Parts: sequence; C-alpha cells; structure tokens
Amino acid sequence: MNIADRIQHLRKSKGISQEQLADKIGVSRQAVSKWESEQSIPDIEKIILLSDYFETTTDFLLKGIEPVQELEKKYHATVFAIVGTILNAIGLVSSIVIWIERQMVFAVGVGFVIMLLGTGIFLIGQFLDTKDKRKAKRLFLLPNVWILLFIPLSCCFNILSGILGGGFWGRIAPIPILENLKTFGLYWIVYIGTCIIIDIFIAKRKVKEK
Repeated sequence: MNIADRIQHLRKSKGISQEQLADKIGVSRQAVSKWESEQSIPDIEKIILLSDYFETTTDFLLKGIEPVQELEKKYHATVFAIVGTILNAIGLVSSIVIWIERQMVFAVGVGFVIMLLGTGIFLIGQFLDTKDKRKAKRLFLLPNVWILLFIPLSCCFNILSGILGGGFWGRIAPIPILENLKTFGLYWIVYIGTCIIIDIFIAKRKVKEK
C-alpha cells in the first residue's frame, strides 16, 4: 500500500467524498483525485493537515508505519457526558421524590445542585478531550435538554399559575402542580414542544458539520 492507497483508505474509512476532504484540507477536488491516482504527491504542509484530520501520524501517511499506541489512557469526553447525564437524571428524580414525600421547596435546590454537578462533569470532559468533544456534546445535549428544562419550566409554570390565580407561596416545585386540565396541559405542550425544537436544532447542526 503506497501513499495514494493510504489516503484513499483513510478517506473512505471516514465516509467522506474527495470533495469533502478537499474542503477540509483547503485544496481542490482535482488535487485529492491526483493524490489518490498517484499523479501527484501532497506537499509536507498538506501531509501534516491530512495527518491531523485523519488523526494519524505523518510516518503512517508517508511510510505506512503504524502509529504506536499510547501507553497512558486518554480521557474521553463521551464518558464524562454519560456520567453527567446519569447525575442529571438522578438530580431530577431525587427532586421529584423529595417533593412528593415532603412537599418542601428545598427539593428544587437538591435537584439543581446535583444537576449542576452533572453538567460540571460534562464540561470537564469537554476541556480534557479535544478530539471527541463534539460527539460527546451532542450525546449530552440531546437527552439533557429534556432533563434540565423540566424543573425550571415547572417552577416558572407554577409561579405564573399562582400569580394568575391570586396566590404565590408554595408554588416553587419541581413538577407542574395540577389545578385544571387546561393549564396543566399547557405546561406539557410548552415543555415537549420546546425540547423537540431544541433537539431538532442540535440534529441539524450535526448534519451541517458533516
């Protein structure tokens, strides 16, 4: 396997076209075509860009020498995203359970504290891992939109409902308080609609990045 074969193999492994690779490297599609058909060889600057994009070494591109595996385990942002999501879910469930059992405002605080910890762990992963952070970010945001918005929207809904109904105290709760079917149904329409819109926006951004 020569350099032309290695470039073609790496490109196909990544699932991109010659035109897409050309855009990433900053050359024309014809240049990539010539590299893969052995009509020309990329200069050293382009070799470095290719190695960075394909996350391999220049030695592998030029000589076919397989990169040596790192001895130290690398931090993976995906792991931090999963742990953060689990903590956020625990925060939401804990807050709801405490409210159902105690009917006290501190249930909201407990949920927020645990969710703050979960989101903080996710952000640490984004800082430590620069390669997988985009994938981890999407993995975290898609489900956590539903988790993180539930309590704030419930509080806003309950306070607004209380003000309109002539009362306020005791309205800060992690779940929507049922007073009538219309207002209760309105909460779920707003909550589900908002989460779906945000998730669609995140999914569209993923398509554009490809």
